[in-house]
Formats: sequence, structure tokens, C-alpha cells
Amino acid sequence: MDWLYALIYGVVEGITEFLPISSTGHLIVAGHLMGVPWTKEVKDTFEVVIQGGAILSVLVYYWKDFVSQAQALKAGGAPAQDTKQLWLGVLVACLPAALLGFAFSDVIKQYLFRPSVVAWALIVGGVIIWWLEERKTQPTVHSIEKIGLKRSLIIGAVQCLALLWPGFSRSASSILGGMLTGLDRPTATKFSFYLGIPTLGGAALVDLLRSLDQLAEIGLGTVAIGAVTSFIVAYLSIGWLLRFVATNNFKPFAVYRVIVGALILALVYSGNLTNTI
Repeated sequence: MDWLYALIYGVVEGITEFLPISSTGHLIVAGHLMGVPWTKEVKDTFEVVIQGGAILSVLVYYWKDFVSQAQALKAGGAPAQDTKQLWLGVLVACLPAALLGFAFSDVIKQYLFRPSVVAWALIVGGVIIWWLEERKTQPTVHSIEKIGLKRSLIIGAVQCLALLWPGFSRSASSILGGMLTGLDRPTATKFSFYLGIPTLGGAALVDLLRSLDQLAEIGLGTVAIGAVTSFIVAYLSIGWLLRFVATNNFKPFAVYRVIVGALILALVYSGNLTNTI
């Protein structure tokens, strides 16, 4: 059954990683609902490692952009400066989460990876998304090259909500941070994709290197099934989300989050879903 668990995990990760609905939260709840017999350490590591498949999908999806940026750097001039500014902004935005993750990730995994915590994070995040959409402010930034270091740092700080509160969503927090600082929806969404490359890719690589012995318990083939599935589904999700935000707001995700969060709480308090770590 390990391969089936890995396949379902991969589908859930691929769908939810870049949508503002929390991949971590959905993976935690999915593991509880399936009754996955793996140890907590194996589950936690597996969930982080298969994020590597989702991150690879970003690299493939934006491959032409990255090639163009490399060519711009080689040619010099204004395009080269824009590219340098963009990637410096990405690195700056990663710093808050990297520092907090180094200090608190183990504690957070030990005490907060439970369905009730995820449920409240989904609900609160949904309310914030709805409030933000109701503000009716006009965006001032329409290109990721024009975000700047100050906005990047603010987005990175807001992204920490996802690290400190499992279920809030890294994608949601970085997109919300972008919109709060004046980015339009497509730009905030694209920057969130870029930001996921070092943020999630680094976490996946570190967990993989630290926990190879734990993953050996379920077999590297099982890990590969989860990662490949995550890659394929995430690639499709990226294209869908970009098309969606071009003509729609995030209110449907807000409604989804509140409904799912309330459903999880109902299952927990009725005794049909265990609230253990």
C-alpha cells in the first residue's frame, strides 16, 4: 500500500502547493484520513521531500524565462540590472523563513502538525483573503522585476506565517504579502512561484540529506512515486492558477478554506478524525 499512499500524497501536494490553500495542511489531514502507517518522522520527511517535485515543475514551467534572464545577464545593460534586482529580491524574501525555519521547524513539527491547528489556519487565512479582496485598492506593481528589496523583505516576513502556523499556506502568505505591498494578482502569484524555488527547494534538500535512513523504511521507489506525481500535477496547477488569476480574484479560495476548515473541526470534535501529531 505504500505506493498508493505516495501516489495520493503526490496528487494532494501537486494540487495544493501553489494554490493559496496550504499543501502542508492538506497533507497532514490526508495522512490522518488515510491512516498512513508510517512513523511521524517518515511522514514529515516524505511530505517535505515530495515538495521537491513541485519545485522542479516551477523550474520546467519557467525554463524559457530563466534562459532569457541568463542571456540578459550575459549581455549586460538595463535587462541585466532588472534580472539581478529580481533574484536579489527573491533571496532577501527567503531570509526570514530560512532563519525561523532553522530555529523553530523541529518544534513546530513536534507540537503544531495536528488537524485542529490546520483547520483554524485555513479559516483565519480565508477571512484575511476575503478582507484583502474587499479593500478595492489599485495595484502599483505589474512586473516581478520592479518589486524592489523593501517589498521583497515584507513579502518574506509575511511568508513566515505559513512556517509558524501549519495550514496557513506559504503560497497564500506570499501572495497576500505581495498584494498588501501593491503587486497585482498575476505578479504576486508569479513572485510566489519564484520564491518557492529556494524556500521549498532548500527545505526539501536539507530534509532529504538528513533523513535518508528514515525514507529507506518505505523505499526510495515510494519516494520517487510521490515526487514524480507531485511534479506532474503541480505543473498543471501552475498553468491553471495563472490563467485563473488573470481574470478572477481569490475569493473562491477564501470560501473553500473556511468550508474545509470548518469541516475538519467538525470531524475532529465528533471523534471521526484524530487530532494527534
